Amino acid sequence: MNKKERARERREKRRQEICLLRSIPYSDHQRWWTSDTVAVVTGGNRGIGFEIAHQLGMHGLTVILTSRDTSVGEEAAKVMREGGLKVAFHQLDIVDPSSIESFSTWLNEQFGGLDILINNAGVNFNLGSENSVEHAETVIKTNYYGTKNMIKAIIPLVRLSTSGGRVVNVSSRLGRLNGRRNRIGDVELRHKLEDIESLSEELIDRTLNTFLEQVKDGTWESHGWPQNFTDYSLSKLAVNAFTRLMARELSDRPDGQKIYMNCYCPGWVKTAMTGWAGNLPPEEAADTAVWLALHPDLSVSGKFFAERREINF
Repeated sequence: MNKKERARERREKRRQEICLLRSIPYSDHQRWWTSDTVAVVTGGNRGIGFEIAHQLGMHGLTVILTSRDTSVGEEAAKVMREGGLKVAFHQLDIVDPSSIESFSTWLNEQFGGLDILINNAGVNFNLGSENSVEHAETVIKTNYYGTKNMIKAIIPLVRLSTSGGRVVNVSSRLGRLNGRRNRIGDVELRHKLEDIESLSEELIDRTLNTFLEQVKDGTWESHGWPQNFTDYSLSKLAVNAFTRLMARELSDRPDGQKIYMNCYCPGWVKTAMTGWAGNLPPEEAADTAVWLALHPDLSVSGKFFAERREINF
């Protein structure tokens, strides 16, 4: 058996383990949530987001599904309601500050806040090129700044609870700081982003702004940026870094006001965003997000996961 075959065998074994874990119901002492627990899923009209919303609804939570496109979002929510789930819909475009503000106001008025936020909305990499930066500004504006602005707007609306609020950011292994094939070449910058003591929102933003400036003047290739799906990788690297930063800040809150934030990689998934070229169905890709959202262990925060296992940033 060669290396690729062994890797394939390990992946299949892990998939079977996850399927088994999903079939085991939560015990009564693990179920901290009720039917009144509110979970918001951005980009929930299709693919991974739809499946995350569906699985949370199946666990008995009240789910708020959002989508940029009102008609498809309403249809997705209708399908779930017809299946007996508690699902509401509201239009949301995470790159539009006024849309975030409108959604936040509605959420507070209708539900008095939320308990769980799943940041799934985003754009994928260019399937036609491994290091395209043609749409770099759009990719970074959506995946990082949209996610960041959503977090900042929603945190004040997280309802106080001894169970704590939960934020899960959908990310990617492509955004790992020390990935073997996709790391930042600037060692000093990489160490600053890796060190939680030197990590700051200003540093993350400055890193992305520097990259975008170099994209505009055509010099980005000579500055050591990731060479695989460059703009997408950097946008997810920023999401991962911001997750660590916010988790540290939120961990200082007193009991009853804590919010636990993690990120995860769903894997290479068969969805419209990947041109149906992935190797995982959305049901499996959504599993870790749901697992983190419902996790009973309140010490799990500021970490990166894939297939229910912690991985390195």
